[in-house]
Amino acid sequence: MEKINIGGQAVIEGLLMRAPRSMAIAVRRPDGEIVVKRDRVTPLSERFPLVKLPLVRGAVALFSSLLIGIKALNFSANEALAEGEKKKEISSLAMGGTMAVALLFGVLLFFILPLYLTKLLVPVIGGSNLVFNLVDGVIRVLVFLLYIYSISRMRDIQRVFQYHGAEHKSIFAFEAGETLTVENVRRFSRLHPRCGTSFLLIVMLVSILVFSLIPKLWPFSMKAGARIVLLPLIAGVSYELLKWSAKHDTSPLVRFLIAPGLALQRLTTREPDDDQVEVAIRSMEEALEENGGHKDDRLVV
Repeated sequence: MEKINIGGQAVIEGLLMRAPRSMAIAVRRPDGEIVVKRDRVTPLSERFPLVKLPLVRGAVALFSSLLIGIKALNFSANEALAEGEKKKEISSLAMGGTMAVALLFGVLLFFILPLYLTKLLVPVIGGSNLVFNLVDGVIRVLVFLLYIYSISRMRDIQRVFQYHGAEHKSIFAFEAGETLTVENVRRFSRLHPRCGTSFLLIVMLVSILVFSLIPKLWPFSMKAGARIVLLPLIAGVSYELLKWSAKHDTSPLVRFLIAPGLALQRLTTREPDDDQVEVAIRSMEEALEENGGHKDDRLVV
């Protein structure tokens, strides 16, 4: 028997949960009702064996998660509207455009801006390639932390981060074999080693090493272009490191290494209330049921 891996994503007033062959989105409407949308999912690795390869699977997981996440946000935004407000589905073209804009914003903010700022500091830091990449990496991490801190101060985002905490608690409870009740779930930590926040921090750190391979004599435009081209490699390496650390999180060395990611989750998660935990449980149960097992199953053959 194989243990089910389940993950999730906080959305507007709800949660997306994914099992190997299913996904479910649970959203609490303004009237208190929980509405659910669930779907069967065929793993890409079954259609394209190449996706199973290390490094490749990480890049594919990143882009597929972005696409699914945007669809889930669209659904949750519509369902979270008050009764009588107009609902509108986003077309596939608009969905693709939204994803492209989100990717472009992330690349510009976290990869191109630090490169430009570091270039301006060359008269101060000198021409050493090692120093250039270290300063560039430090600026990138600082921009990332400042961004996370800034959005964490927004009231609406704090609600999303509460659902993020509910997601982690319910996954911990499921992995521990506990019955999924509000009381049981609340006992668990809101900080999880497989969190996307930790993944993004790993991406920031791995990029320092990967970008050091770019020749320092290249012009700015070539360096910027190379960073975009190298993003799938960085995502792939970061994904493998995240999976490895999650499997060995009982090791004192690994716990030391993942500590910064867990600490950062104190910004991207909040303690949820009981209603939010209830939504997380509902989303997980629906995903597990759609996956092919009973709601109380913990293992799948």
